Amino acid sequence: MRRMLLAIPDYFQTERLTVRRYCAGDGPMYWQMAHRNRDHLFPFEAHNAARYLRSEQDAENLVRDFSAQYALRQQFYLGAFDRQSETFVAQIYIGASNWDIPEFSLGYFADVDHEGKGYVTEAAKGALAFIFEHLEAERIILHCSDANPRSADVARRCGFVQEAHLRQSTIMANGQRCGQYFFGLLREEYEQQRAK
Repeated sequence: MRRMLLAIPDYFQTERLTVRRYCAGDGPMYWQMAHRNRDHLFPFEAHNAARYLRSEQDAENLVRDFSAQYALRQQFYLGAFDRQSETFVAQIYIGASNWDIPEFSLGYFADVDHEGKGYVTEAAKGALAFIFEHLEAERIILHCSDANPRSADVARRCGFVQEAHLRQSTIMANGQRCGQYFFGLLREEYEQQRAK
């Protein structure tokens, strides 16, 4: 696939959200978000770059790197913002797993102050349309810890099929052993869901 020729928008909207590419100048916002979510991200997102920022300049450098990766079609980091207040509520990650299929991975996290409001599910469903329509995916994969039932619930609400459950296969940042759920969603499954 000639990925550089794809016309990929910088944002999409859902009923309540604008989900957009990070850009230069987002550093102060991202720094505040990272600082607020550091402990929140620790159990399941121990390697998330937001946990390791030490300054607003670090955050600005990171969002510019995110923007460059987006332009090069390597990885797609998007912030989800409430359309009315413009408040950050979640992050969506789309990784190019295999451009030949093409297959992408989907990840997400909710801002600690906005959990339980359906924002992640809404943003993730919007991301499915973005991936299948603009990235021309045939398959999307998603994996999450079995110690994080909320994340698995988002996958199921989005129509993903559980393909595997590897029990006690990894160690969380706090040293606790846990398993991993692996989900997949095929283009034909997505299209069938949309037709209902």
